[in-house]
Formats: sequence, structure tokens, C-alpha cells
Amino acid sequence: MTRLSDTRFSTLDLAPIRDDGDAAQALRNSLALAQHVERLGFERFWVAEHHNMDGIASSATAVLIGYLAGGTSRIRVGSGGVMLPNHAPLVIAEQFGTLAALYPGRIDLGLGRAPGADQFTARALRRDRLGSADDFPQDVEELEFLLGPRQDGQRVIAMPGVGSQVPIWLLGSSLFSAQLAAAKGLPYAFASHFAPRYVHEAIRLYRENFKPSAVLDKPYVMLGVPLLAADTDERAEYLATSVYQRILALIRGQSLVMRPPVESMKALWLPHEQEAVGSFLGMAVIGSPEKVRARLEVLLEQTGADELIFTCDFYDPEDRHRSFEIAAGLR
Repeated sequence: MTRLSDTRFSTLDLAPIRDDGDAAQALRNSLALAQHVERLGFERFWVAEHHNMDGIASSATAVLIGYLAGGTSRIRVGSGGVMLPNHAPLVIAEQFGTLAALYPGRIDLGLGRAPGADQFTARALRRDRLGSADDFPQDVEELEFLLGPRQDGQRVIAMPGVGSQVPIWLLGSSLFSAQLAAAKGLPYAFASHFAPRYVHEAIRLYRENFKPSAVLDKPYVMLGVPLLAADTDERAEYLATSVYQRILALIRGQSLVMRPPVESMKALWLPHEQEAVGSFLGMAVIGSPEKVRARLEVLLEQTGADELIFTCDFYDPEDRHRSFEIAAGLR
């Protein structure tokens, strides 16, 4: 059984925008959180690409990574992830090659195959690009080539990028990327922080089919986990209502700006909406330090994950900081 003391802890941030704030404040909060978890000894700090969402400020992912890496000194910084169908592989190779040149040994490139946006936004992002999620395996291969050593006669190079060997991770919420990561011998991150349904089957497929590669000799699994920790169970449940409201807004197609916690959700959702939010947060760890420890130990026993990457969308940045302090204190 994997023990908490042997498990790497990391952070996934969406740079959430509060109802009383703006994108600039959200980005400053993201940097403050990265600095905080760096001091706590976390392994990495990732940000995710989302578009056309008024409550998320991490759309220009590579730009934000540069800001975060520049404001920290040790922690690895990367994408969780870049939605590759939205971009030409050469552009991503140049962006992350530049980041790797500026912050050597600290940049990760996590890749997803979903657009991270609705169909209208996806069309606006790509314009005349003909690619789609179906091209993901070929796009990953092209990106690996562009970040690898320069070949004789290579006509297109990423500069910076060529020879950088920026570590690539495959991200997924279904089974497709698990199988691709296994075939390519790449580390795999499962998005159980919002889609826990296939987590066990995806991990099994990945481990059973893993082929050692030049970058990884055995499977490496990271799990996304919503971390909603506070000093008491009651406090954690109260703060978690901000998260419930945000997911409810996502389900309803409403504004995703962060809203303050409320004493009760009863008047805010219908029974089927409560059930949908609960399903979304099926892997959430909510409660006091004791409850969080017990939940994480069960999660590790069930999955054998090598690393946990936590999300925490509490309304107040200080409550977010405290949540990560509680997690760090469990190891």
C-alpha cells in the first residue's frame, strides 16, 4: 500500500475569479498560492487551459506559467493541461521550449485531448485549423519530435524547444489517454477532480498495458483530488458551499465567478442538481485534518497513486492556503 508519507503532493489551480474581484487579482492569488505550496514542499503547481469562462483566468496557460515560474524558485510549474486540439504542436513546442530555457528543469507539459471550451469557442480558437481530438495521438507524436534532439535534414525546428525534452504528461477523464500514455510510456494524470467515474478502470488499463520508454521505466499515476480541508468538519462543509455553487453554475450554464459560502444549499439547488454536484465531486476530500487523512489513506489504498494533485476552490485565499497547510501536515 502506498503511504501518505511516500506520496508526492501537488496543486492544480484554475486562477478562480471572485464575484467581487477581477482577473488581475485572481492571477496574483494564483502566484501567492504557488509560493505558499512551494514553502510547504509540494512537488508541482499546474494551471489548466479553459476558455470562454468568466470565472477562470488561466486561459493563456503558457503566459501564466511564465509568471508563476518567475515568482517561485524550486517548485515545478506546468500545464494541467494544454488542450492540444486548440493549438499547432509547433506553437506549443516553442512556448514550452521558451519556458524551459528560462526556467530549466522546472517546466512540465501536461496535454489534454478535449478542447476545454464549447464548440463556438473551439471554432474561434482554431479558425481554419482542420485538426480535432481525433488527431491527438499524431499531435502528441509531433510534439515529442519537436521537443526532442534535432535530426539530420529536419526542416522545421522549434526554437527554443528543440532538444529541450520538456517532460510530457497525458491527461484524461476517460480511457483513451490512459491507453495512449501506456503505449508511449508516459506519465498519466487522471482528472478525478471532476470526472471520477472511470478512475479505477483507467488506472488498471494504464498499468496493465504500460510499455517502458526512454522517459519512464514503470507506470506513474497522478490523481486529481478536490481538497476542501479546514480545522473542523463543520468549517469545511461551510466553505465547500462555494465549490457547490460553482459546479451548480457550470451545470446550469451560468456565470462561474466564485461566490461566498452560504449556511445552506437547500434553497439553491433541486434534488437532481444536488445529486449531479455530488457525482462531480465523487473523489472530494472534505473535512477536518483527521477526516482528510482517513479519506486520503483509503484513496491511496484503492488506487496506489504515486502523486496527488489537489484542487481547492474556496472563496477566501486564506482558506485555500489553510487547506493546503492541512494536507502538507499529514505527511
